[in-house]
Amino acid sequence: MAGLFYCISSRLEGEAFVMQRIELPDGVQRIIGRLESAGFEAYAVGGCVRDSLLGRTPEDWDITSSARPEELKRLFKRTVDTGIQHGTVTVLIGGGEGGKRAQAFEVTSYRVDGEYKDGRHPESVRFTPSLSEDLSRRDFTINAMAYNEKSGIVDLFQGMEDLERREIRAVGEAELRFREDALRMLRALRFSAQLRFRIAPGTLEAVRSLARGLSRVSKERIRGELTKLLLSDSPEQMELVFQTGLAPYVSEHFPEIASPSLPELSGDMEREAFLRWGMLLRGREQLAKRILRELKMDRATIDRAGSIAALHGERIPEEAPEARRLLSRYGEELFFSWLSMEEALALHFPREREAPLPGERSQGKIRRARALGEEILKNGDCLSLSALMINGEDLAELGIPRGPEYSAVLRALLSEVLEDPKRNRREYLRKRVKEIRGLTH
Repeated sequence: MAGLFYCISSRLEGEAFVMQRIELPDGVQRIIGRLESAGFEAYAVGGCVRDSLLGRTPEDWDITSSARPEELKRLFKRTVDTGIQHGTVTVLIGGGEGGKRAQAFEVTSYRVDGEYKDGRHPESVRFTPSLSEDLSRRDFTINAMAYNEKSGIVDLFQGMEDLERREIRAVGEAELRFREDALRMLRALRFSAQLRFRIAPGTLEAVRSLARGLSRVSKERIRGELTKLLLSDSPEQMELVFQTGLAPYVSEHFPEIASPSLPELSGDMEREAFLRWGMLLRGREQLAKRILRELKMDRATIDRAGSIAALHGERIPEEAPEARRLLSRYGEELFFSWLSMEEALALHFPREREAPLPGERSQGKIRRARALGEEILKNGDCLSLSALMINGEDLAELGIPRGPEYSAVLRALLSEVLEDPKRNRREYLRKRVKEIRGLTH
């Protein structure tokens, strides 16, 4: 990347323009072109410019313009008032032909924010004709660049230099940016993890100084940033949440994690929220569920993350019956996700860093356990009550109506079949029911 960014072609009204070509999607070009034809300025802005310069594929393309919301709505036939009070209108482009869905692009008017009293939203906004003023309200220098094909890159705050330095730095005064929206402190950590950038010393110190401000942020927003951090290639950056003093303001029980040991993953493990949260909270099922409930996580993710945390205390199976029991109890997805987590931990952490766990946890043993599980599934072994070759009619005929005894007998039969799948035959199971009844009556 060195040397890539320094071809500054002109400076107009204090604005630095850099001639560096970015390939804009057709929908973005159409919106910018329409606005320019109508006499307005328009640029792609923020994360899409940053990601394009880093050679990453942007998830979203945002546009900023000197046109005001009412002018945007007049120029484009299909719009949605996404956040019109703050100057944001979603413009729909294309779609309709051959069942294609329209593409949605957020277009926000140049604005200056008023006072932030709630630590999230400005009390008021003032629309401005100045791109400079609009860019100056943004969080980090690498997110405060704009681009169109006529002007090239507009970079007022040395965002490109910070890209080269691989550094997260606040626009202007870091403390002011974080007082405006305290979530920006977590965003700094999240970008550090996603991009593998360091945080500039002054910006990091401001996080430490203002950590208490995170208490004003909703749990849903906090959860979103932490989940994105965990889903990155560098979830070990979660340690910064503790080092900067943010942890007590994440949730009541979050500090109980103490100093989390998380590996640098680089694709070693699936990017699933339940799995990454389960890894962070491994071995502490109840704490995992408590923290995720405090963060208002959805019930399915809480349950699955809790199961992953619990599975960390299980022995890695060496024999088929052990593997069948785990597959039966937790299901296919959780079983193999757990093994992926254990393999990543075994790769990155020496054995002595982990809490005492049952049995060896070498990569070789984990790979053998995965092969064992795959073989069990390939063979179609019985792993659930519904797969037993005996049903309610059989049990009723044998004198066991539905109720506590019915359930207990089925569980006993499943336990035997998990030990040896060849036992899953109707004749054998009926015989065992009679024997079990003889022992209990």
